[in-house]
Amino acid sequence: MTEQPSIFDILGPIMIGPSSSHTAGASRIGYIARQLLNDKPVKAVVTLYNSFAKTHKGHRTDRAIIGGILGFGPDDVRIRNSFEIAHQEGLEWEFKISGGINKLHSNTARIHLRGQGGGTVEIAGASLGGGRIKIQEIEGFHVDFSAHTHTIVIIAEDIPGSIKNISGAIAEKGTNIANMYVARDEKMANMVIEVDQSIDRETLKKIESFKWVKFARRVEPVADGSSRYDK
Repeated sequence: MTEQPSIFDILGPIMIGPSSSHTAGASRIGYIARQLLNDKPVKAVVTLYNSFAKTHKGHRTDRAIIGGILGFGPDDVRIRNSFEIAHQEGLEWEFKISGGINKLHSNTARIHLRGQGGGTVEIAGASLGGGRIKIQEIEGFHVDFSAHTHTIVIIAEDIPGSIKNISGAIAEKGTNIANMYVARDEKMANMVIEVDQSIDRETLKKIESFKWVKFARRVEPVADGSSRYDK
């Protein structure tokens, strides 16, 4: 589910600098975490690894991640003042630095969010350069998607017919599934489904109505020009 960079990725995205990997990519990881929480975040704990850990202040990675969590796109000038805006909106945050040896990508962040409704989500993502990202983990499950396409993330009991029922709910509105990734952990399964068009709320609600589905979220592409994410 990974993809090769285009010439536009190499040249770099429209962004609030200074770095496409440490700033633009970082804000996108935060933005994905916000969407997966599906609530207004009130607490964020961010662990930075490797290059992110070493250069996060100079490259404003910390401000970019908080800006993404607030719902700002990588070219939103409010990223520069994301700490101050987070204070105003009641978002508490904490940054942790991992200095240990690991096999993670050099620009990796782990984000744990808690929403005002009490729900939580935890993801790990890497910034690949050129503003491109890869989400590597959601709620302890290994995943691999870029958030460059419309995506549905589902955690459900691993029962016979689950994939068929979910695929059927998506197909009812004529939506085509481009890619599907399934990871299993004991009795649970994580599904990452990339589709050719945005999934409407009605389809998502139908998926959520299955009693064996524990978590269902849609993730929209994180494009330049994004503004605050309202939920």
